[in-house]
Amino acid sequence: MQSLKQAISSLLKSAGIDQPIEQNKALIIWGDVVGESIASNTEAKEVKHGILIVKVSTPVWRNEIAMRKREILKKLNAELGSTAIKNIRLT
Repeated sequence: MQSLKQAISSLLKSAGIDQPIEQNKALIIWGDVVGESIASNTEAKEVKHGILIVKVSTPVWRNEIAMRKREILKKLNAELGSTAIKNIRLT
């Protein structure tokens, strides 16, 4: 007999929605991953096909995040426990 967690995971996978759910967790953990200063100047808006769309308050913050994008992606995916997020698009 499988546990409830395993049963739900199997159900999500068979329905083909396990990946989108995993990707959308990035919206929830964004602030914890990037820290308070970046989180207060950005907003993770949505995930489309593995691309996290982030609204940035100023061009200075856009530049800062662009320079740290690789590091942020690595931290996000480590926290998610997968490579669900492939890229970050800044708006």
